[in-house]
Amino acid sequence: MTGDLLLLAVAIIWGSSYLAAKTLVVAGGVLSVLALRYLVSMFAMLPLMLRRRVQRRELGVGVLLGVTQASILVLETYGVSLTSATNAGVLISLTILLTPLMQGGLPPRFFLAAATATGGVVLLVAGPGLRTPSAGDALMLAAAVVRAAHVNLSARLSRPSYDTVTLTTLQTVVGAVVFTVAAWPLTTGGFGTGEWLGILYLALGCSVFAFVVQLWAVRRTSPARASLLLGTEPVWAVLIGVGFGGEHLTAIALAGIALVLTGVYWGQRVERSAREPGTAGTAAPAAVSG
Repeated sequence: MTGDLLLLAVAIIWGSSYLAAKTLVVAGGVLSVLALRYLVSMFAMLPLMLRRRVQRRELGVGVLLGVTQASILVLETYGVSLTSATNAGVLISLTILLTPLMQGGLPPRFFLAAATATGGVVLLVAGPGLRTPSAGDALMLAAAVVRAAHVNLSARLSRPSYDTVTLTTLQTVVGAVVFTVAAWPLTTGGFGTGEWLGILYLALGCSVFAFVVQLWAVRRTSPARASLLLGTEPVWAVLIGVGFGGEHLTAIALAGIALVLTGVYWGQRVERSAREPGTAGTAAPAAVSG
């Protein structure tokens, strides 16, 4: 239960990031914003490493997860800029279906639940309707595939002896190096107090807190369950947009929210029963504890 609540908290925080990211990208550019986000995250995490020793295999896993995490962010960011919000929302929601497909061992009922949640996302973002496929759509689809792989890799490669803080720190170091090199020289001329507060929020909330919780939780549950809970992100993005961004909630969006929540609740029950010994169906792979 604690892990589920924390994953929901991550989904809420990620859902709230869209408003902040829109302003920051205009002021500093995509790569500079990503570089600053990772740099602040790295400097926040490094003091926690003073009394920790990194195992050689742990280093390899952390670097690999850092590469996949950075790939997700850059694919999503550029993908959204090259397609409509509707296409982007629908395509990234495919993670809810792709993650359990990669995990395997789940009954067909789970995929019906995941499809219900995905259908809810379609309604949730179906304002202007789908547009003709573009290069941005290909990037969003790639982001969905990489995100599903990242969640599964986090569960499969994180051994009990590996430290969550160490793996998260390694991810932030990889992202900081990659994006700082890609964005150099960093553009911060248009940044004021509000923009720097936005960077701090993205770094400490959407990266440090979210990455630690995601890795900690996925090692104690299954990738499919984690993906379902994180799949509520569009719901929170819409609700936060209504509450703080002056947007309006339509009847179709309300139906979409209802479908997402129904699919998530149903999928949780199916996934839990599949993991419990003695229940019908094939059990999912045991989650790695840490």
